Amino acid sequence: MAGFFEGRHLLIASMHQKEQVLQPLMEASLKVTVSVANGLNTDLLGTFSGEVARIADPLTTARKKCELAMDFNGCDLVLASEGSFGAHPAAFFLPANEEWLLLLDRKNGLEIHARHLSLETNFSGQEFHSLEELDAFASKVGFPSHGLMLRRSKDDLAGLLKGITDPEQLRTAAILLLKTQSSGFVETDMRAMFNPSRMQVIGETAELLLQKLNSLCPSCQLPGFAVTAAEPGLPCSLCGTPSSAALAHLLVCSHCQHEAKVSFPHGKKTEDPQYCQVCNP
Repeated sequence: MAGFFEGRHLLIASMHQKEQVLQPLMEASLKVTVSVANGLNTDLLGTFSGEVARIADPLTTARKKCELAMDFNGCDLVLASEGSFGAHPAAFFLPANEEWLLLLDRKNGLEIHARHLSLETNFSGQEFHSLEELDAFASKVGFPSHGLMLRRSKDDLAGLLKGITDPEQLRTAAILLLKTQSSGFVETDMRAMFNPSRMQVIGETAELLLQKLNSLCPSCQLPGFAVTAAEPGLPCSLCGTPSSAALAHLLVCSHCQHEAKVSFPHGKKTEDPQYCQVCNP
């Protein structure tokens, strides 16, 4: 795929400084020139703080960001990301960060995306009734390197303060809340420029996207030939029972839908007995 995107201009559809992690990765791997869609207001599509509800799913929202940037800046190659936070779908007692990255190439009719689910997040919020409770929360979530938001109550938008990274500002605002109503609500600011943990996950998602962009379809020779499903059943090396480990991967082209099956994708033909439900139930 060397040279497929080389020399082109890639626009990042973001207003939250995601180019800090995305630009060096994209320029080094794709040999493109990267810039940011200045003046683009992606908050119109939804905000973490609740002023604007996101009405579409993350991938659709990322696509809309790309389309807005294309129309706004007249660029035909755009990258956008969209994040979500909540309980992990399997370990529901733990918070998780789901990130989507979408590259839209209008020139070649390509749309290639990557999704990454990570437990590496400080996503949290709580009501506080004293400065001691607030300080304990702030310490737990990595303040001041990670920004905070303060509001009167969990769903109250009036007087919302975002992007707090100064301990004195946090203390002053909290004292005012405690004086006027004896409580307040503090939460993590999940915008990328105020959340290094999220920025790291965006970078990991970019690496997954680059794997797809660096994989050419053997049929149409376009990037985006990637694993879409895993077939379990790698046999146990001791008893031969099929395990849950991948026996094969199914690769599908995101452009022409060409499919290929790769057996023993991890380079081994049997699984260790310690992962066998018969040998080690």
